[in-house]
Amino acid sequence: MSVSKRAPKDFARRFADKRSARAASGWRRETFTLERGAARAKARDWFERYPKAAYMTEIEFWRELDDGRIEFTIRRLPSAD
Repeated sequence: MSVSKRAPKDFARRFADKRSARAASGWRRETFTLERGAARAKARDWFERYPKAAYMTEIEFWRELDDGRIEFTIRRLPSAD
């Protein structure tokens, strides 16, 4: 089946399946869209609050938007053992 012939409901179902699989993975994710300085401060805050060694915190994805803001997703484990 070609991409153009797929129904919107198929796309919605696939998207929902991926989302539920991500939720079941155990990672906590949060996405932010901030000015560059505020984005750095937010990331710094997360790494101080949830240290990489204990929570495996990392910037999972980031990009610079046309208006200069930074969109990024941080992920971490929900608790340290």
